[in-house]
Amino acid sequence: MKWALLSVWEKSGIVELAQALVKNKYNILSSGGTGKALAEAGVPFTEVSSYTGFPEMMDGRVKTLHPKVHGGLLGRRQIDDAVMARYGINRIDLLVVNLYPFEKMSGRVMALDKLIEYIDVGGPAMIRAAAKNFKDVAVVVDPSDYPLVIKTIGEAGFIPEQRLMLAKKAFARTAAYDAAISNYLSNLDMAFPPILSLQFTHGRMLRYGENPHQQAAVYGTAGIAGAEPLQGKQMSYNNYLDVNAGTALLLEFAEPAAVIVKHNNPCGVSIGTDILDAYLTAREVDPASAYGSVVSLNREVDKKLAEAIDSTFVEVVVAPSFTKEAFDTMKKKENMRVLILPERMNTDEVRTIDGGILVQRTPPYTENWTVITDRDPTTDEMQALRIAWKVCKHAKSNTIIFADQKHTLGIGAGQMSRVDSAKIAIEKACAPLAGSAVASDAFLPFPDTLEVAAKAGATALVQPGGSIRDKEVIEAANRLNMAMIFTGVRYFRH
Repeated sequence: MKWALLSVWEKSGIVELAQALVKNKYNILSSGGTGKALAEAGVPFTEVSSYTGFPEMMDGRVKTLHPKVHGGLLGRRQIDDAVMARYGINRIDLLVVNLYPFEKMSGRVMALDKLIEYIDVGGPAMIRAAAKNFKDVAVVVDPSDYPLVIKTIGEAGFIPEQRLMLAKKAFARTAAYDAAISNYLSNLDMAFPPILSLQFTHGRMLRYGENPHQQAAVYGTAGIAGAEPLQGKQMSYNNYLDVNAGTALLLEFAEPAAVIVKHNNPCGVSIGTDILDAYLTAREVDPASAYGSVVSLNREVDKKLAEAIDSTFVEVVVAPSFTKEAFDTMKKKENMRVLILPERMNTDEVRTIDGGILVQRTPPYTENWTVITDRDPTTDEMQALRIAWKVCKHAKSNTIIFADQKHTLGIGAGQMSRVDSAKIAIEKACAPLAGSAVASDAFLPFPDTLEVAAKAGATALVQPGGSIRDKEVIEAANRLNMAMIFTGVRYFRH
């Protein structure tokens, strides 16, 4: 007879698994809540305390921490048989364990002395023991693997490749569990722990990285990382980056809005009376760059909008929903990826550098818009300034954005010189800039950028302020009759 030890917090499917084990002549060891569930279902099992000769104690803290349990998991066949026989240790051939839900409970408001009772000790110890001895013991930590177990025990049993696969999952689970505990406890008294452990699941290989000679994968089950196309080709590394950039900017707008992104920079942004109006206007900001772009929309896509999107080459379109007619229309573009706009997760930003990572967090903050020129912005200028500033947050620095009351007019981003960014924005402008507003993601160190913008027709400017030459820039704005606002917040994006 073979032995299986079952000890699970999440009990979905455990009774059916136990019934299959009994049918295939397994003896079952169990205890606590798992044993109660088996007993209620009429599944025969042996209490762990009966097997070890020691009762559960300390409110259940100690029940499986015993040589007869760990010896059964760690004992090497043909090597440790004599020792196991001498001490009455049964071979445990299958371990099924899932852990106390520390990750879930740590997200609730709970006193620490209560929360620590959700730190599993016996479970991880058994998982590690079984996974170490995977050649002889199959270890199952994921209920989604129960069907595999049921099928396998009813046939020829576990093959070595299956055992190794299950062991890999087991060690990944205990690593993630320990990381969650470590990170939580460290964050009790410090913003960033001295050791940061990151765990992401659902890893999927991508066709390649930024370029065809590079390898890449995406990990995650939520937000942009968890998004997969409803139609079209597999998402690429660059697609994920552009969708992430576009949807982040899209959240700046409550009204119908369209954001078109190319190479991680917005190339057209517009609000409209409806979403079709917003998209068409955004596309006209820079039609050449819109070719092969990623389109993010904050309203449902209908057939008419789908036809407009199909009229040019779009890599990815993201929206909260699509009508059936829109889907049918978009199927004609079989390679175009179509995504449902996911909920934004607002997690820490993590970027790799040689030898390590950088971690950035954005706590709640408030901008302080202050008019610092002789002239206040008009109502129209203020609307244009707000659009330019929203877009400015999400373009690569140095960035200069020209806008009117509805959409961006010119975008200059990613330049070493702020003046060069302004000149590029002017050169790429989709319409005359007379009466436009301009935004700068960081302070103006000299009046030159403002003067270039004014010469192009801009009449209002928004910037963080804070330069040692602010006085010179303010004087230039007054001389040119420009309204200028300081926000007090810089938006570098490297």
